[in-house]
Amino acid sequence: MTTPIRPAPFPDDVTEGFWESVRARRLSIQRCAACTRFNHAPSLTCPTCGSEDLGFEEVSGYGTVHSFTVLEHPPGPGFAELLPLVVVIVELVEQPGLLLVADLLDAEPAQARIGAAVQVDFEEISEDCVLPQFRLTEA
Repeated sequence: MTTPIRPAPFPDDVTEGFWESVRARRLSIQRCAACTRFNHAPSLTCPTCGSEDLGFEEVSGYGTVHSFTVLEHPPGPGFAELLPLVVVIVELVEQPGLLLVADLLDAEPAQARIGAAVQVDFEEISEDCVLPQFRLTEA
């Protein structure tokens, strides 16, 4: 019997810049050249000004926990050994409202709290898949 693997993302033309940077262990977020607003999840046009002049820019990877939940039941194959799993919504320091959803690595559910300082880390889940996750850090 084989161990189920976690699902991997399927990059497309719009999201490839994000996933390419993650595979290189960098966090790059889509940014509008016209109004300079960051945008995540990536889109074809800027949700603020409508411009199509979008690119990816590396960010610090620092943020705070905006919200979180603790999963007690596996959401799909490959998650059973990760339970309980703390899933966080992180607000990145680069811009108010710039949110990213990820797992909180190496943290017990009791350690998760809104406002906690976090930093991006990169989890290799297979030979060809790396995911941006977060770890608690000092403020």
